[in-house]
Amino acid sequence: MPAAERRELILGHASEVFGRRGYPGTTTEQIAQAAGISQPYVVRMFGTKEKLFVEVMERALGKLIVAFREVIRLRDSGEIPAGELGARLGQAYVDLIEDRGILMSLMQGFIQGHDDVIGRRARAGFLEIYRLLRDEAGIPADDVRSFLADGMLINTLLAIGMPDNFEGDEAATELMNLSFGAKLDAVLCVASEQSSRQA
Repeated sequence: MPAAERRELILGHASEVFGRRGYPGTTTEQIAQAAGISQPYVVRMFGTKEKLFVEVMERALGKLIVAFREVIRLRDSGEIPAGELGARLGQAYVDLIEDRGILMSLMQGFIQGHDDVIGRRARAGFLEIYRLLRDEAGIPADDVRSFLADGMLINTLLAIGMPDNFEGDEAATELMNLSFGAKLDAVLCVASEQSSRQA
């Protein structure tokens, strides 16, 4: 396997492990096991756990920005009505749940805001998303704030395992429907697949 593919493979597994266990609770050994490679190879490729985590955050941020820019491009080309921009951006965000590590590793980065290196990158990434939505998408600042707040709610619901454990609770069902809308069935399917992989 070429080195670039192996690097992406490791980043994908690292994203999932960091997303599930958090930065402090993850070791390079756990990432190596998930990727099916040796721990020294992970260290040789990335240097430190911190550098690996920052690269995982960069990868996640990059995927999110690409998804949002594609929606903006569709709006600008007239392929979607301008009035649907917010809803389509929200759908693009929820679609990223298929790779749960993307959203969860970003959230883990935000949680590590106290760390000099990780916190600096997390803040810069969050502001990059804010500016993209405000400046490139042309969304009013207060609406961007609401959009980001909804995204953090979605991340929180994923982090606490709500998609795996909400059935039978009226309030949880209502909150899940409000948060995920028409994508709820897809979110539940992905959550079920991920739970069975972890079992």
